[in-house]
Amino acid sequence: MTVFTVTLVLVVATAGLLRWRRPAWYWLTLGVTLAAIRVLVRYASVMDACGLTVPPSRWRLALAHMTNRPVPESRPPRILSLRPTRTGLVLRLKLRPGQDAFDFAAASDRLRHSFSMYGVTSRELRSGVIELRMTGYDVLKRVQMPARGDTRPMRVPVALREDGSVHYRDYRAIPHALTLGATESGKSVYQRNLVAGLAPMDVALVGIDCKQGVELFPLARRFSALADNPDAAAELLDALVTRMEAVYQLIRAEQRITADTPDAEIAADIWDLPDHLRPTPVVVLVDEVAELALFATKEEEKRRDRIITALVRLAQLGRAAGIYLEICGQRFGSELGKGITMLRAQLTGRTAHRVNDETSANMAFGDIAPDAVLAAIQIPAEMRGLAIAGDSTGGWTRIRAPHTSLRQAASICNRHADRTPELTELAPFRPALTAAEAPVPLSKAAPVTA
Repeated sequence: MTVFTVTLVLVVATAGLLRWRRPAWYWLTLGVTLAAIRVLVRYASVMDACGLTVPPSRWRLALAHMTNRPVPESRPPRILSLRPTRTGLVLRLKLRPGQDAFDFAAASDRLRHSFSMYGVTSRELRSGVIELRMTGYDVLKRVQMPARGDTRPMRVPVALREDGSVHYRDYRAIPHALTLGATESGKSVYQRNLVAGLAPMDVALVGIDCKQGVELFPLARRFSALADNPDAAAELLDALVTRMEAVYQLIRAEQRITADTPDAEIAADIWDLPDHLRPTPVVVLVDEVAELALFATKEEEKRRDRIITALVRLAQLGRAAGIYLEICGQRFGSELGKGITMLRAQLTGRTAHRVNDETSANMAFGDIAPDAVLAAIQIPAEMRGLAIAGDSTGGWTRIRAPHTSLRQAASICNRHADRTPELTELAPFRPALTAAEAPVPLSKAAPVTA
């Protein structure tokens, strides 16, 4: 009895220590089994308490009346499957007649408390079938990306969602995106993860970093073009517009619109072209968009209008030519001048890190997902990297990118530097790489000359 007691105490203490220090290990060893048993045992009572059951049908009531049996109880949705994952459980349910998927979304917080899970989210798979994704612990506290992901062309895993699934940046589905966030909110880390994920792919990276290149120039070996000031950015964007027009001429010449050509083979964008003719897709990363829109003189105003016009044209027409925009900034409102709201309307993907006011959150989600505005302004300052991701469908979720240092991102870019394509239109903007760069004086004193 003493040995059994000591063993039990050690097991309980080990489980408690794992749950406190290594929640992922605890979940994979003990938590998933206990949670599955808890869900199955409590399922019927929880569904009844949350109002997610339906009364018995008329024929069942009539049958019970004719056979003098007790009135049948209300029935919960039928369980189709219960699948464990590395972060939680996935419960797939078949709805009863009269039930709605919205009822389960509204009751997700009550289900979380009733099943003693960390989080519960629901989504409709098809008519009459919903999926409840339950997380057993806070997966965003210490982000651990899975070793294997669903890799496809132009699809990059950049963060982890609050339900434990991977958040992908899919340029084929959402060509242009906007990322907002205050200083020290995690925008730079999100951008590094994006560049590190694109580095091994056959894609040209173009950067505009008006902070003298401090964010993107350490990654220059993987960039086909870089601009570190508004004047260079204006020339670079004009070159991208020229490339876009040339790509459209290529697509038109190769559309193959003949009587015997199947509709599926008619080219409408670069992905319909044969591999040997397909131009290299281009991802344009703008680090701080406000620096491109601010002006103080008439000449700077003309340059600003030229930049915004080029960005709007690329956002409206660039998708089919394989040019995708990734715009970052602290604010992106109408105070930046004319054309800004037109540009924002073309940016389908929206990601907002911690913001300082509700107005900034409205710039990201006010026109597509008003519910996400409140979630964006509630991100705590100590949770750097935590963000709200949404799109034009109105859906949104919390995500967090794994911490990637500038050294790690630079190492990945250097490792894949051989994949950097040389584009004719962007050749003048190719970053010059030297073996040893001259040190930059940091003092106010004038440099000493020999």
